[in-house]
Order: sequence, then structure tokens, then C-alpha cells
Amino acid sequence: MAKYTGPVCRLCRRENMKLFLKGDRCFKDKCSFERRGSGPGQHGQARTKLSEYGIQLREKQKIRRIYGVLERQFRGYFADATRSKGMTGERLLQFLERRLDNTIYRLGFSGSRAEARQLVNHGHVMVNNRKVNIPSYILRAGDVIQLREGIRNNARVQECVAAIDRKGVPAWLEVDKTNYQGRLQYIPTRDEIGLEVSENLVVELYSK
Repeated sequence: MAKYTGPVCRLCRRENMKLFLKGDRCFKDKCSFERRGSGPGQHGQARTKLSEYGIQLREKQKIRRIYGVLERQFRGYFADATRSKGMTGERLLQFLERRLDNTIYRLGFSGSRAEARQLVNHGHVMVNNRKVNIPSYILRAGDVIQLREGIRNNARVQECVAAIDRKGVPAWLEVDKTNYQGRLQYIPTRDEIGLEVSENLVVELYSK
């Protein structure tokens, strides 16, 4: 399976916003985005005026990198959103939010989406009492997500669970820390997702 394996902090600097790709490190002084405000590379400090296409491309890249999906996957989600009822941009974000790895992260069982993806890949996650090892699995309203017993005593998992109350859980999710379990109560609206991105620019980009 193809994936980005390079340094992720440079992605935040490239998009000029925190993408929260490294978990707790993003909230500390060690965060590369805080220490270096400019873009990556020797020309990172140069001021460039983006074209209309460039602005649209940057918005698409932001969303892709936040959720950790590659271009082919992203185009697939956009195609599904186009075929669905409602606003295409909102439906696109809803598909991405309902990914299993993203839901594990939103529930607080991992510090980042990359950690959540690893939990799923290694078979530590169950959906409706069945093991699911596909990070891109799309959840439906009412689905119950649970960590398997073998991973619950893991120090990193326990550290993440202990921080759930401090970080909070979105309204569309219900979490049971005692049983390492969560439930997708309903599909979130655009306002509830709350990402600082302009998904309409992505729609314009792919509509050309």
C-alpha cells in the first residue's frame, strides 16, 4: 500500500497551517511549524503570488494531508461525493470523517491519524464485534468501534485514553473509556467538522 514516508512537519510548513500530523508534539514548543514559520526548502521564505489554480490546489493538498490519503483515493471520495445528495464539498468531508482511522483518532484512542491507521492495520480494531483491518473503511451511523483486548494494556493507548477528557470528543461520537469503545451517533454537519479549509475550492478544481 502506497503512503507518504517523508518528514511530516514540512507538510504543515508547506501548507502554512498546523495539520496536527504528529500528535502531542504539535501542541509543544518542539513543533517545527512554531519554530520555523517559513515554508520548507531553500526557497521557503520567498513570497510568491498564487494563481487561482494554485490556491485551489493548496486547499486540496491541505485536506489530503490532514486525513492522510493519496491522490487516487481522494479522487474516489470526490466521485462518491459528487454522486451523493447534498453539497459536494460537505459530502466529501463527511466521507473522510467517517473513515475508520479518522474515527479512532477523533475518539481519542490514538494521538494522530497515523497512529490510528497503524492500530487498524495491525488488527487491533473491531467494528460491530468484527475485526476490521482496513483504515479506509467507511462507518455508518450507529456503528460501534472497539479496541481489542490485546492492545488495551499498551502504554501508548492508555496514555491517549487518559487524555480524552482533556482533548474532548466531537458531538457526533460517543465514547466509553472503560470498555475502550465508541459509537458513531450520526453523520456530522459541515459546521461540526470545523476544519479551517475551503472545500468549495476543491470542487471548483475538479470541476474544470
